[in-house]
Amino acid sequence: MAYMFGFFFGKTPLIKLSPKKTWEGFIGGAFATLLFGFALSYVLVQFDYFVCPIVYDEGKDKISLECERHPVFIVTEYNLPQTLQTFFSILGLEWKKAHIYPFILHSISMSLFASVIGPFGGFFASGFKRAFKIKDFGDLIPGHGGIMDRFDCQFLMATFVHVYYTSFIRAPNAQKILQHISLLTAEEQLQIFNTLRDKLILNGILPNMTMKS
Repeated sequence: MAYMFGFFFGKTPLIKLSPKKTWEGFIGGAFATLLFGFALSYVLVQFDYFVCPIVYDEGKDKISLECERHPVFIVTEYNLPQTLQTFFSILGLEWKKAHIYPFILHSISMSLFASVIGPFGGFFASGFKRAFKIKDFGDLIPGHGGIMDRFDCQFLMATFVHVYYTSFIRAPNAQKILQHISLLTAEEQLQIFNTLRDKLILNGILPNMTMKS
């Protein structure tokens, strides 16, 4: 989309390392990325196939994609910021709350990073090519260069997505924890059992069943 916006509307050069890149393409690509990030995440989150882990159901003796959805994939009510409430009230609208999948907010965050910071991976690749006096990394795709020319932005984006996912989205899954525990030795499993039992008793979740001799 940045290429399309730059091709039809581009007039203002963005950076000397990539003379063909323009501010119009950069801004248009950013807008399109946010729009597609919102729309695609809203559509895909509707299907369990995309939000449930693949696990083996011993009862049904087959692979199952059914699960109890994590809260990030369930519609949640949010209070709009006071600034937006004031803006809508000026327009005569009483919008104070919004109902949305929390994951869409994560998707918008990643889309924003992809559109603003991601292209700098391409600038780095452009500088690298100019340092070695080459135009493209390859000639596999006519007019576009090799595979690396199509994925240069992924250097930064892949790192960001991994850090963002592990920090804000990924949550412990009971089924996977049990699978990992089943691979431990009997002594290690017993140690985990005793530690968890003591923790639950300490928190008052389980009664203290200490036997008296």
